[in-house]
Amino acid sequence: MVEDAVENLIGLAIRTGAAEPLDHVYLRNEIFALIGDQMAVPQQGTGVEAISEALVNSAVTNGKIEDNQTARELLDGQLMDLVTPRPSQVNERFWEAYQTSPEAATKYFYGLSRDNNYIKTKAIAKNIVFNTETTFGDLEITINLSKPEKDPKAIAAAAHTAASGYPLCQLCLENEGYLGRLGYPARSNHRVIRLTIGGRPWGFQYSPYAYFGEHAIFLDQQHIPMKINRQTFTNLFEIITQFPQYFVGSNADLPIVGGSMLSHEHYQGGRHNFPMMKAPVVDYFKLADYPDVSAGVVKWAMSTIRLTGTNQQSVADAAEHIREVWNHYDDASVSVKAYDGDTRHHTVTPIAYRDGDKFVLDIVLRDNQTSDEYPDGIFHPHQDVQHIKKENIGLIEVMGRAILPARLKTEMQEVQKFLLDQPNDMAEYHRSWAEALKQDNTITPENVETIVDGAIGKVFGRVLEDAGVFKWNDAGRAAQKRFIEAL
Repeated sequence: MVEDAVENLIGLAIRTGAAEPLDHVYLRNEIFALIGDQMAVPQQGTGVEAISEALVNSAVTNGKIEDNQTARELLDGQLMDLVTPRPSQVNERFWEAYQTSPEAATKYFYGLSRDNNYIKTKAIAKNIVFNTETTFGDLEITINLSKPEKDPKAIAAAAHTAASGYPLCQLCLENEGYLGRLGYPARSNHRVIRLTIGGRPWGFQYSPYAYFGEHAIFLDQQHIPMKINRQTFTNLFEIITQFPQYFVGSNADLPIVGGSMLSHEHYQGGRHNFPMMKAPVVDYFKLADYPDVSAGVVKWAMSTIRLTGTNQQSVADAAEHIREVWNHYDDASVSVKAYDGDTRHHTVTPIAYRDGDKFVLDIVLRDNQTSDEYPDGIFHPHQDVQHIKKENIGLIEVMGRAILPARLKTEMQEVQKFLLDQPNDMAEYHRSWAEALKQDNTITPENVETIVDGAIGKVFGRVLEDAGVFKWNDAGRAAQKRFIEAL
């Protein structure tokens, strides 16, 4: 009954350190104030999601909230806030644990972010994940099913709701403890660890809909646009010095080749060994002014230079040299062009991580030009692969982990039916691809899913190749060599 859910939530609040046993009666009344104290609803299952679901359902039954997605999410955030210590307490405990080790600190904060349902563990488990072997190693394919579909009623209501300028964006520090509203996520149970990075106040949080293990976000406390410069490399190294168990990288700072949030300076990191990190260096070269830095071309679909050294300042200097040269580099033979008038087209996607006592920086060269032939981007997924992936290729995908849209789950079921000559409702934009699969394979009910999954992975490999500025063919390799010589 809902009584059990109330007691379970109180017990969780005590375990997380948000409350003491003496607070029991007070917490019970706080919960009843949110959900009402009549008409019990059973708790089905165990875990924080089951507790919250029972309490939210009780609130609906009691008439405390309307039965819609927004109201449910806001109440869930308020209930989970009761089991979350205040920001000052969370920060104090984090830095106390850090005195033991960086791992102890992140273990505490990650555990809390799961315990209070800020990280949507149950929703993340819905994602489809598999690997595909390619020329560039095993690529990681995910079909993202974790984010809830928007309620059509909420979409309609949002159209008649005045826009609010607070918080300025979903990365702003002002989201900490924010109730949320129609069209804006609940953040009552959100907490941010305060850091100093590059002499500036920064924050550290986890992503609620994580794409990999301990998916962390590092954010400037000021709402300023993304920018890649030498300070970026220094900042990344500062972060992996503070948290050597994590990698950290930055999205590019230009449209088309950047992420979806260019308006707020931030990085992403966490605990995951991406395919790009496993890719070998195939051509080493020397940077004359940086003799203590190892440099080489990585065998990767996207054009990547790997810098390694024990002196992080030397590696940052070498990276800045490469960035500066690339920012003004042209090669018409492979459609590489740095500027159109005053419009800059070149930037980089940098990723930093540790290898023992060495600092590693992978620098991925990016170009955001468009053309009549490729209006979405010359170095962007081309039209023939957009039936699988048409969105920007951001940091996570650059490293070899595809984040594909939820539509593919049902669409691929229809493709499988087509391949098996069964009645189907396959989207027309998959037809030429599916016909090629049918022609090239002997399809059976037993192997059809494996064949389709593998083909999706191969398309993602092509997506990365499209986004690479120097292709892995004779012309591309020669062009890459010319760029290396320019360094």
